[in-house]
Amino acid sequence: MPKMQALRYDDSEQGLHLSCDQEKPIPESGEALIRVLRAGICSTDLEIIKGYVPGYKSSLGHEFVGVVESCGESKWQGQRVVGEINCLCEAYQHSDPVMVRNHAPNRVVLGIINKDGCMAEYITLPKENLHLVPSDMSDQEACFAEPLAAACRIAEQQVIQKSHKVAVIGDGKLGLLVAQALVVLKEVEKLTHFGRHQEKLRLVSGTQQVVVNDETKTEHNQMSVDFRSQGYLVH
Repeated sequence: MPKMQALRYDDSEQGLHLSCDQEKPIPESGEALIRVLRAGICSTDLEIIKGYVPGYKSSLGHEFVGVVESCGESKWQGQRVVGEINCLCEAYQHSDPVMVRNHAPNRVVLGIINKDGCMAEYITLPKENLHLVPSDMSDQEACFAEPLAAACRIAEQQVIQKSHKVAVIGDGKLGLLVAQALVVLKEVEKLTHFGRHQEKLRLVSGTQQVVVNDETKTEHNQMSVDFRSQGYLVH
């Protein structure tokens, strides 16, 4: 059996470790074998190594860009792709396709629930999960596809109306993506973005930017209370 390198976590024995003799995955029917070009580090990965998923024994990672090395459909061969992380459970039935896609009780999730993740040389995913990467997009940019999809999910849920007062709290990777997605998708007329770093807030266009520091945090805490009573907060 061919071997590969993979960054794995075992919550009962070895902890976080680099395995140099991990078995290279064999794609099942309907799956593609993907050679990983670049993988991102998500806060979920950091939480997993703190015990977020009891009994976890797997390769970490779910943000990636890679090249399809084998697939039952020739159109994918050699293509650069990103992938959705939820693998469908065919036995789960629901009238809402989003529930089937994201919330099937027995689904497997790349790098999180019962499926080895992308901090490895190779992964497998169902071909239905794959999305082609445009030729003019860099690997570094493509690696943000999964967190961007998470940000767009807020709009997909349709819980925010244009008339709502909306605030995004935090200028980390996901906070920046959520704020920009809501603006680009024209989900709100006015969005206030709170963060501690002016240089990071400036990366997002179309928002009212508020820098929080030790001198102003009491004032901004009161603003948060106001937003909770009159609109939506996105943490």
